[in-house]
Amino acid sequence: MSTCSTASHALAEPLAATAATARTWLLVEQPGPWGAKAPTESRLDPALGAALERAAVGSGVRVALIRRPGRHPDGAAGRLRRVYLAHTLPGRSWVRTGLLRGPGDLRDLDAAAMAALGEGRHGGLWEPYDGDPLALVCTNGRRDRCCALLGRPLAAELRASDAGEVWEVSHLGGHRFAPTLLVLPYGHAYGRLGGHAVKGVLDEVRRGRVVTDGCRGRSSWERPGQAADLAVRELTGEADADALTVAGTGGAAPVWSVTVAHRDGRAWRVTVTENSDVPPLPASCGAGPAPQPRVTATAVTRL
Repeated sequence: MSTCSTASHALAEPLAATAATARTWLLVEQPGPWGAKAPTESRLDPALGAALERAAVGSGVRVALIRRPGRHPDGAAGRLRRVYLAHTLPGRSWVRTGLLRGPGDLRDLDAAAMAALGEGRHGGLWEPYDGDPLALVCTNGRRDRCCALLGRPLAAELRASDAGEVWEVSHLGGHRFAPTLLVLPYGHAYGRLGGHAVKGVLDEVRRGRVVTDGCRGRSSWERPGQAADLAVRELTGEADADALTVAGTGGAAPVWSVTVAHRDGRAWRVTVTENSDVPPLPASCGAGPAPQPRVTATAVTRL
């Protein structure tokens, strides 16, 4: 049976500029089964999940659930749950973590708090995290079966090989690029990578570097910025995760002009285009074929 990921791979759909956009990620541990809309379809209090999602709208914060790879028991009431908060802007990225006694620990995260988190102001919430990179593999089969078929084996392999701090995550977008992966603290998303390649990505992240092979983009940026950032990295060979920033974006679909700045003072203007004249394919399993517009860097000019 054909799946959305096999169709995307067969058509050689590019990975670049397909990452979900989020400056800040709020990741809440919730064992047990997840529904397609995990924050409101899981053992997490659905009213709390809905409140967090409402508060996050327009803030730059993305809310997702996480769990350890393997069997997913619901867990006893009162069990402490891990929470991570990660901000991904270059030069300002950080991860904080804590243990939740219960859902009430998250009820203060209203719209004002989410807006501050989206801007990178954590206000001392929880504790700094300075451990291994966080490897978050999408495994939510209720959202898309490719995430279960391809994501769960990858998460299990990484966990078994002690590759780092590995978690399953409820949704990263782009099911057709499964297995999909988000790596924090820098917020780069990846697709179609096997265990060996992911371990290489994590090794480089420990050194403060980014691997562009299989990279879908840095979640800090909208799709044109993701395309421009990756294009400059490919041109210059720059691997330092925090060396480049998207300094400005002009224009509108289907053509943008994106300025990418290096911390050493260099800068580039990148022309980015959206092409909708592409073969139709399903965005996810069960969906009908439809054009999936491609956002591509078509020219890079040194300023």
